[in-house]
Amino acid sequence: MAEKETAPVLTDEQLKQLVAEADTGGRKPTGAVAKLIMLTALTWSLFQLWIASPLPYSLGVFVLNDTESRSVHLAFAMFLAFLAYPAFKRSPRDYVPTFDWILALVGVFCASYLFVFYSELATRPGQPTTLDLATSVMGLILLLEAARRALGLPMVILATVFIGYIFLGPYMPELIAHKGASLGKGMSHLWLSTEGVFGVALGVSSGFIFLFVLFGALLETAGAGNYFIKSAISLLGHLRGGPAKAAVVASACTGLISGSSIANVVTTGTFTIPLMKRVGYREDKAAAVEVAASVDGQIMPPVMGAAAFLMVEYVGIPYTQVLKHAILPALISYIALFYIVHLEAMKADIRGIPHKHENSFRDRMLSFLMTVSGIILLAGIVYYGFGWLKDVAGDASLYIVGVVMLATYVGLLKFGTRYPELHMDDPNSPIETLPDPGPTLKSGLHFLLPVVVLIWNLMVEELSPALSAFWATIFLMFILVTQRPILAHFRQHSDIGGALRQGFQDLLDGLVTGARNMIGIGIATAAAGIIVGTVTLTGIGLVMSELVELISGGNLMIMLGLVAVICLILGMGLPTTANYIVVSTLMAPVVVELGAQSGLLVPLIAVHMFVFYFGLMADVTPPVGLASYAAAGIARCDPIKVGVTAFGYSIRTAILPFMFIFNTQLLLIGIDSVWHLILTVGTAIIANLVFAAATQGWFMTRNRLWEAAVLLLVTFTLFRPGFWMDMIHPPFDKIPATRIMEVVEQAPADDRLRVWIEGEDLNGKEVSKGVLLPLGEKAPALQRLNAIGLSLMPTDDSVDIMGVKFGSRAAKLGIEQGFKITALEVAADRPDKEWLFIPAFVLLALIVFIQRRRVQLSTEPSKIWRSV
Repeated sequence: MAEKETAPVLTDEQLKQLVAEADTGGRKPTGAVAKLIMLTALTWSLFQLWIASPLPYSLGVFVLNDTESRSVHLAFAMFLAFLAYPAFKRSPRDYVPTFDWILALVGVFCASYLFVFYSELATRPGQPTTLDLATSVMGLILLLEAARRALGLPMVILATVFIGYIFLGPYMPELIAHKGASLGKGMSHLWLSTEGVFGVALGVSSGFIFLFVLFGALLETAGAGNYFIKSAISLLGHLRGGPAKAAVVASACTGLISGSSIANVVTTGTFTIPLMKRVGYREDKAAAVEVAASVDGQIMPPVMGAAAFLMVEYVGIPYTQVLKHAILPALISYIALFYIVHLEAMKADIRGIPHKHENSFRDRMLSFLMTVSGIILLAGIVYYGFGWLKDVAGDASLYIVGVVMLATYVGLLKFGTRYPELHMDDPNSPIETLPDPGPTLKSGLHFLLPVVVLIWNLMVEELSPALSAFWATIFLMFILVTQRPILAHFRQHSDIGGALRQGFQDLLDGLVTGARNMIGIGIATAAAGIIVGTVTLTGIGLVMSELVELISGGNLMIMLGLVAVICLILGMGLPTTANYIVVSTLMAPVVVELGAQSGLLVPLIAVHMFVFYFGLMADVTPPVGLASYAAAGIARCDPIKVGVTAFGYSIRTAILPFMFIFNTQLLLIGIDSVWHLILTVGTAIIANLVFAAATQGWFMTRNRLWEAAVLLLVTFTLFRPGFWMDMIHPPFDKIPATRIMEVVEQAPADDRLRVWIEGEDLNGKEVSKGVLLPLGEKAPALQRLNAIGLSLMPTDDSVDIMGVKFGSRAAKLGIEQGFKITALEVAADRPDKEWLFIPAFVLLALIVFIQRRRVQLSTEPSKIWRSV
């Protein structure tokens, strides 16, 4: 009772303010200042669309290089940060103080300095003038202040520590000491070059992230979020614990278009959390389900969290490859959460909400199968039909596809008018029956078209992420403007002009919202560039490698645990994007290096996914997880209790990174056939479901302690069967390095060659480690090696590395000119590790038999009593 009295009770306005404080800025001025902020945000969105489009190059107008576009990008972010984010909790929210105007204007000058004086700076690299130094120092100070407002104090403290480390190197303890840097060298590196603030992270924010965030904001403004929520509720609300299952699916769908877990919570949670409470879920569990589902939205392709786009640059692989590696962990994580809420419903005997017109199970299954079959058939027609069209029509196919998409869009709108319009319901009003799923799904099918365009451009046309997002966003802007008047025409409404005006207003709102959602991300990537710049200037990355190796004693599991703990600790104060940049910069090379020394050759993408996943836990981990606070405000309960419960639900996501470090098939690496893919996906899903059952204490019935232990053993075996097989037979055979050309020539497409290298690096340190060489498409050996940036010269018993291309895949793996390849490893001829699935499934069947028997025995007395 006392808990309920002290629990926070947030109104809808307070929830919006919570999201604003975290994502868009909590200040809401009126009058001319509000219009200026709106116009600035609108201009920022239009600027980003311009530099992403082909127009600058085709027209030869306002063509910017990467450095100039990053400078302008940060100038917009700094200006809006000081206007939108108040300095302190007591600072005014309804107007912008004079001091903030001064900070905003000076911030714009400092951030745009590289754009304005680009030519002059290019003539004197490393020789900063007094104005250069003054601008750099002031720019760093203002960036840290903007980060304090938008991201919180922890980011500022971390960045300040790293800046101090640059200049105080000689006075540091011997283990981490370095010779230090002058003010001119430090500022040139951090502010006047592309190694620090204006480095890769800010470049990804400007080039990729903005467009995807804008795409999500426009899709939400168009009404897709409400459509996903209503569809999930209508499809799943009738099941046992249905509203909770609908919350999981709705959050997964919303995660397709949004990279913000807090926004996901408020968007779907305001509707699903009251429903979950109404059917019997405890307040903290209802909120925790929404938090766990919303946070996982950031791992759901195709529009993942901002950190996913950074992997493209840090790992050196296309975004389509990131999506491929991310899809299976995301799916099994959501399926496991779906199962967890089912188990909670079983334990509490929670029922669903009936439909208005209840159909039989047979009719529902038939309808479902026909819908799925129709989608698969349509996808096949589109894929193969368009592929044939490109061969026949050539360049004209683009226009034909455009006409087909336009006709499809208008046709879907016409089809949708047969069914009632979808309106956002009051989440606090009682729901006695659910809407029928058929009409609900069919009323908004046109919302899927922009997502189809995005995926088509990424996967089939193989355009860059920026260009793919640009064309999908342009199509979505067209939908925003036209959907209301077209629907008004088909529904025979008279005010088509008013609908058109509302369409333009929706477009304006979406463009402004997208830009305001980017303020925090732009500031975060710029501030994290300070840490990246410090690493490249001082060489602290090597020191971190030695330090972690010392603490972990060279044990890979302890080291991974340390990295996970560091992510969780930093996550309490840093947003996911900044957390990922910091930890991946410092720790990802360490994991790869020490893993190689211990004989485990870990693909770089697996390490970055490991860091990314634990960075996501930032929004869950108590006592600071903002998503937990937002959900607790909706559920009217204690946010710490919500955080603890949500963290328990999220353990099923937290074990996945440990598993795919050791079994990269979970990232769809090393899958050699369709059957292998089906087996990998199926066993991974079953493993995560079994893990959920073990940790939730309930499978067919309540688990006994030994049953939970057996379920965990089954989980481990299904996730990592190679652990047991390696005890029986080593997985690889060593062969001479001189056979490398033969092996590379014969290796299948996209294979990874295990090679062992030795040598002395540029810092004079002896290196002996293994690396995984990605071989790409099937081709002659020299061509495959050149594609990854390697030039080799065979000797008597080893192979000399004669050259490594700058920025190549080989360079990103830490290979340097002058190293030697001393040995190769090829897969050993041994039984497939998947044979160990059989004893795992036998154990699982045994637990099923025992628990089913126990359930039957527990119900026998009641049956006998009823018969009497």
